[in-house]
Amino acid sequence: MIDPKRLREKMVREQIEARGVDDRRVLDAMRELPRHVFVEEALASKAYTDAPLPIGEGQTISQPYIVALMSQKLRVEPGMKVLEIGTGSGYQAAVLDRMGAEVYTVERIKKLFFAARKRFMDMRLFGIKLKLDDGTMGWPEEAPFDRIIVTAGGPEVPRPLVDQLADPGLLVIPVGSSRRMQKLILVEKRDGQVTETDLGGVAFVDLVGAHGW
Repeated sequence: MIDPKRLREKMVREQIEARGVDDRRVLDAMRELPRHVFVEEALASKAYTDAPLPIGEGQTISQPYIVALMSQKLRVEPGMKVLEIGTGSGYQAAVLDRMGAEVYTVERIKKLFFAARKRFMDMRLFGIKLKLDDGTMGWPEEAPFDRIIVTAGGPEVPRPLVDQLADPGLLVIPVGSSRRMQKLILVEKRDGQVTETDLGGVAFVDLVGAHGW
């Protein structure tokens, strides 16, 4: 593989900045983080390509642009408390950590949970809090959260997540009855009112849990 630093710079410039992502914290985080560490060694040479990659257990690491887009839509400021549903490889949580967030992340698949925990330890990302549990129920004992990000798609926004969102707060989640019909939804809670904005089509793995699925 070519110098990973050069590949990251190329990835950010051609896949992310070129598509309109301009949040400096997002760009800097994705320039710094070694994305190839978050995939299996056999796929490391493809880590900076414009595509999702398998990470085992039927799950994927999202394509770089989608990670950047969702991170930008969250409008994270340093010190904010952010809940991620679906740790997966740990890459999205690591990006949020580099952006200065206090990150809480939930994963339901044991193999992925333990792999991500080891990866965070190896990378000295000690500030990220992990939980092995049903993500559709959130992390109630740590609520409220300034921001919530969901990296798997379901037919609706889980009510427990809306309840655990601070006021004001933002939640980004793929919603749809199937991968072919998913839309990225921005949920905003402000002054007791909850609104939803359609950010366009996406394709994520299924969100599985007790809340309605």
